[in-house]
Amino acid sequence: MREVRWASEEGDGIEHLTFDARPDGFFVESAVVGQRYGKAYGLYYTVRCDSQWRVLHTFLKVAGGGELELHGDGAGHWRDGHGLTLTALEGCVDIDIAATPFTNTLPIRRLQLAPGERQPIAVAYIGTPDLQVTRVDQAYTCIDRDREYRYDGIFRNFSANLRVDDDGLVIDYPTLFRRLQSVR
Repeated sequence: MREVRWASEEGDGIEHLTFDARPDGFFVESAVVGQRYGKAYGLYYTVRCDSQWRVLHTFLKVAGGGELELHGDGAGHWRDGHGLTLTALEGCVDIDIAATPFTNTLPIRRLQLAPGERQPIAVAYIGTPDLQVTRVDQAYTCIDRDREYRYDGIFRNFSANLRVDDDGLVIDYPTLFRRLQSVR
């Protein structure tokens, strides 16, 4: 199990994440303290993926606020915590939680892009702190395999080159997040 921390480049936010690679997939548990659109929040979330980095389950809880639970089948079909089918997310394999650079790891690892290869994808975008889920278009391009990727938030006309470590976890996300030194 690994532990990493990121600091927000936009304010006083910080995230503490545990990353556990298991024989049947990957499990992440994290706590984020941040600020978005002038509103401070605390967020706890978990993400469980299969061995091919497809999201099977995520749970999010805002301190003093709402909760969100999503179940994916790894093939782009989603249900909420009550078992209701979420047709608006049809075809989305990945999630993107606005408060964290971690969810960039999901398509980076799942897509296995070759250098120079670009892949547009639809993702289930989870806003924070409101936990509203929408389908958005993004793209990833491999610049240096297992080291650097270009993220294009097509839905908001934003791009950034992301440096990643051997596990695909973001080291540097210019203007948004930076990894902190490991706690010893």
